[in-house]
Amino acid sequence: MPGFMPAWSTATDQPGLSSVWPGALDRDWAWGGADGTGVRVCILDSGVDTGHPRVGPISGTYGVVTLPDGTTGIDHDDSGDGAGHGTACAGIIRALAPGAALTSVKVLTSGLSGAGAALEAALGWAVAEGFDVINLSLSTRKPQVRDRLRELADSAYFKGSLLVASAHNFPVLSYPWTFSSVISVASHKHADPWLHYYNPEPPAEFQAHGVQVDVAWAGGTSMRATGNSFAAPHMSALAALILSKHGNLTPFHVKAMLHLTAANVGKHGEEPPHGRS
Repeated sequence: MPGFMPAWSTATDQPGLSSVWPGALDRDWAWGGADGTGVRVCILDSGVDTGHPRVGPISGTYGVVTLPDGTTGIDHDDSGDGAGHGTACAGIIRALAPGAALTSVKVLTSGLSGAGAALEAALGWAVAEGFDVINLSLSTRKPQVRDRLRELADSAYFKGSLLVASAHNFPVLSYPWTFSSVISVASHKHADPWLHYYNPEPPAEFQAHGVQVDVAWAGGTSMRATGNSFAAPHMSALAALILSKHGNLTPFHVKAMLHLTAANVGKHGEEPPHGRS
């Protein structure tokens, strides 16, 4: 049919990209000189200790509430963080991407438990708000919310919101880290907060600093903690730096940059220098 173009196609000879990529991408080009300014990061967790010196200013604090009609929604919440888990994640992101704007949504209790409906509502809200990066250092094994979480993860991907999710600490099936539309993160044993690896054995795609991590904790304290929960915000921070430097990249672009800058994907497998640049 003359003049007809199938859906999702383009009539141009070559689709344009938002920036010109170099022939050999390295960390300096990917995020060198960036501090996260202009990037909005949402942390779905146990809340945040907004007075913690290692967290700094928070753009907004929210929590899951039961609405008058019995459904689950999101509202302002200034109750802080009774567990410390969300504070730890916020502190990690702040340390690596100090200019990023952080928002907290409390979905976990002080005992680090939570309902699948709460996670669904919080993720739906964060996706609708259009955050650049959404950090999920949590997961659920509840099959009844799996399909809805997958829909939200796919929606985020196509809208340009990057979901970074920690792998479960045990070899069990849970969500959303096992979805292909998110960046899934497990831990490596090294102490370098800037070091990340690409994992060639899915479902966890990347490995970041998650063993004996020096983290901020509730009540203005600090401690050392181990878990994939603390590896994920390292990758969220790197994603924030990339987006801060390069603007309107898609989740696909960011994931490609994280892959190409991984220590085990350098030229001939050589480990590149660590650090911000």
